[in-house]
Amino acid sequence: MSLETKRELVVAIGERYRAADRKSKKAILDEFAKVTGYHRKHAIRVLRKGKPVVERKPVGKRIYQEAVEESLIVVWEAADRICGKRLKALMPTLVDAMERHGHLKLEETVRGLLLRMSAATIDRRLKIVRGEAFGTRRQKRPLNRVRRLVAVRTFADWDDVRPGFMEVDLVTHSGPKAAGSFVHTLVLTDVASGWTECIALPVREQVLIVEAIKRFGFDCRSHCLDSIQITTAPS
Repeated sequence: MSLETKRELVVAIGERYRAADRKSKKAILDEFAKVTGYHRKHAIRVLRKGKPVVERKPVGKRIYQEAVEESLIVVWEAADRICGKRLKALMPTLVDAMERHGHLKLEETVRGLLLRMSAATIDRRLKIVRGEAFGTRRQKRPLNRVRRLVAVRTFADWDDVRPGFMEVDLVTHSGPKAAGSFVHTLVLTDVASGWTECIALPVREQVLIVEAIKRFGFDCRSHCLDSIQITTAPS
């Protein structure tokens, strides 16, 4: 029975049901419930109100079931936990390779759903797993006093260089192990001219670094170091 027919039936029978006695109501209710397929309690509410029936649309089945999501997590881990857009592009090749080498075995239905999954859906389905894997991101803290006084440029910001802008590299001579204290080399390079000075430091310590810069010919309190880029590289 269509929804429109049910609505017409409620209007036609509702008035008669509300005006009938107890015995007649039972007979009308039995007939109405049998014709419409409604539960008796729901049929009573509908006939009492006499309003058109409002039925919800049936909720669609969940497309991506547990097997698909588990397969997605396995593929995501194999792809080194990349983002949804990159994983979407890599998915066909990666799934084929993993199945060929026996790392993944999918049913045809699960495989089809996995390959049809959009990048946005991939990110949405991996949201909880990604949060557990990477944790919550730290909030950015305000710059300290030194960072506010000294402009720090990244490698992409050297468009208008002039003499006086220095790049400082602190190289650690630690070999394959990073534990303990080691000799360092403080490398200062003028970005404009390429002039470079290397100063040996017995340990990595603030006072020694400041003293080395002063020996290089700059006072840290002056404005000669307009911008500094500091990187640390192992030997």
